[in-house]
Amino acid sequence: MSSVLSGIKIAVIGGDERELILTAELVKMGATVAVAGFPKEMVGHGAFVVNSVIEACKDAEVVILPLPGTNEERFVRAVYAENVLELTPEAISSLSENALVIIGSARQFLKDWASMYNFTLLEIGEMDELAVLNSIPSAEGALQIAMEETRITIHGSQTCVIGFGRVGITMARILKAMGSNVTVVARNRGQLARAYEMGCRKAEYHDLQQMMNYMDIVFNTVPSIVLTKEILKHARQETVIIDLASQPGGTDFEAANIFGIKAILAPGLPGKVAPLSAGKILAEVIPGLIIKELSKIDEDLFSR
Repeated sequence: MSSVLSGIKIAVIGGDERELILTAELVKMGATVAVAGFPKEMVGHGAFVVNSVIEACKDAEVVILPLPGTNEERFVRAVYAENVLELTPEAISSLSENALVIIGSARQFLKDWASMYNFTLLEIGEMDELAVLNSIPSAEGALQIAMEETRITIHGSQTCVIGFGRVGITMARILKAMGSNVTVVARNRGQLARAYEMGCRKAEYHDLQQMMNYMDIVFNTVPSIVLTKEILKHARQETVIIDLASQPGGTDFEAANIFGIKAILAPGLPGKVAPLSAGKILAEVIPGLIIKELSKIDEDLFSR
């Protein structure tokens, strides 16, 4: 058992099954871990279950918030919490000096607090070492939804992937491997060239209106409205849209409903469809980030 994090107090606040797997790994590495937002029976041996955010944060050197983070009202996403978990100035001010706060994507209030309360804010949602790995359960989860919501095989289907970032690339690769006729829509010429190299058709956003006439399944990964009412009115009613972008997604869902098109908003799939794998990803990446960031503050911290 490694003791590399021995003496480090870490607060894990909210989340889902992924955070439980991460917590177990942090305990194995010797950290003192306080957990808020889970019943005691779910939390493994060695971690301390506390009743409030402020209790978890008190004197913590590291705070880990779930990848979806908080809403604008400062409530932390916590699937298993009996009561709401609110991130307050009182809790943040109780952190250890020069603490590290880790989150997927931070709201503006947390960014403002970072300078106000002198802590390091680390947003990890867009880091390649995490996002590329998370694209696997995201794409597999989207594929699962597609198979459940359509009456056709993926093999031979006409599919469209909008956006060709980390999730888009993995999505297109899986669909192509299963024999789908994949069209990738992107603005970046380099991304379109890569899509072509992978054996996919390539298209631009102005082609979407025409493409909707024959698409079976559309996977959107772009977090801004790209599937507008004007585009959706050209879609077949049999078309299924699976929107993987963060809320509110990139689809005009009201228009889709009016036109009788099945459109599904499905963000955060890793924690829903493959929490064990997604948790192992967090457990693989986050401890290394903690060591790296705390070493910047105290170069001798992990050499003692």
